[in-house]
Amino acid sequence: MAELYPPGWYNLFCNMKIQKLKQKYRYSFILLKELVITEFKLKYQGSVLGYLWSLLRPLFLFLILYLVFVHFLRVGDDVPHWPVSLLFGIVLWNFFSDITTGGLSAIVSRGDVLRKLNFPKYVIVLSSSVSALINLCLNLIVLVVIMFFAHVHFHLSSLLAPFFILEIFTFGFGIALILSTLYVRFRDINFIWEVFLQALFYGSAVIYPLSMVYDKSALIAKLFLLNPVAQAIQDARYFLISDKNMTLVSLTNNVFVRLVPYLIVLAVLSYGIWLFKKRSPYFAEEV
Repeated sequence: MAELYPPGWYNLFCNMKIQKLKQKYRYSFILLKELVITEFKLKYQGSVLGYLWSLLRPLFLFLILYLVFVHFLRVGDDVPHWPVSLLFGIVLWNFFSDITTGGLSAIVSRGDVLRKLNFPKYVIVLSSSVSALINLCLNLIVLVVIMFFAHVHFHLSSLLAPFFILEIFTFGFGIALILSTLYVRFRDINFIWEVFLQALFYGSAVIYPLSMVYDKSALIAKLFLLNPVAQAIQDARYFLISDKNMTLVSLTNNVFVRLVPYLIVLAVLSYGIWLFKKRSPYFAEEV
């Protein structure tokens, strides 16, 4: 084999492949960057506080829910640092909500760009998801400060929390691909998703501890955690804030059941990519 090919041929071949990939996705990356910057600027254009709203919005919602559920109704007394877990849940939920609602109308709102330029259409949906990720990072700065003053201790296991944020991002992006594709032809999807999102919010144990559901029915608590958003939020709370937050791993020994949320994420992402790729050539004509 060494006599048939010149020395270093394999490294040369790999470098050529890498260069081709860079050239292929270089334009997409540049466009993604510009779309993210534009979307982030337009979101707060004309507001007095500007980017501060990305920090204040979850805080205001947290204060309302804290007064109602924690201070008056005494929800979460059995979970250490529950107010911090509450804020973390709200931040992660808003992250998922921003990805899906922003992605839903992304293609339609960029119809003028689609008709003028030829580029990979998924970049538009991805830019909306990356913008939501930037907002999440800003919100997490506030969360870390609150965790410090609340004396929430960081452990080595806290490093696993970003994995569950990635899970929410992947799941949300898959849904965004599906919704954006359907919204091009069926504008009712917007209203349907709003209702479904509201139901999913209350079924994801965001504003109450999962132990409240478990006390009523262990089966229902397990069913709640089959939802990837609920499972990711609970796992992130468990590793970052308190191990008293229930997780799917703590509720069942069945390995297959534990894998169900991840399989759902992969199935949704795969279907979203397939559907988007199939319909994207017709977007410019339909929007």
